[in-house]
Amino acid sequence: MKKISKILIANRGEIALRIIRACQELEIKSVVVFSEVDVNGVWVSRADECYPIVGNPIDAYLKYDRIITIAKKSGCDAIHPGYGFLSESAEFAQACFDNGLIFIGPKPQHIELFGDKMASKVAMKKIGVPVLEGTDTPVLNKTEGERT
Repeated sequence: MKKISKILIANRGEIALRIIRACQELEIKSVVVFSEVDVNGVWVSRADECYPIVGNPIDAYLKYDRIITIAKKSGCDAIHPGYGFLSESAEFAQACFDNGLIFIGPKPQHIELFGDKMASKVAMKKIGVPVLEGTDTPVLNKTEGERT
């Protein structure tokens, strides 16, 4: 397994600070990205390197192609998505792998599976994990014809 020496943290605020502290303890360099509204964020000043991502502050953190480009240009081995934002994106995890970056989190196929409650339940039953009883198929809302 490849040793990680530099991680891009694709998150913000307290989550980024916690990952930065862990990186320092492990003697791993930390890189953060920040939107224009976060320029004075504490995590920005605590990371070893920081790079701006432009655009709408909410969308800026979700534009993973720019984040991957920054990770590669800054010499990162891995990307840590934190939680929320990109941590639940199988597409982002796959893009990291496709670009030679370690995604610190589940494999893309597992993120996809976990996002589908019915498929997750079926998979867990198949390997013997106890699950609550209920339906293994989606239930349609009879009045509106939608899945619930």
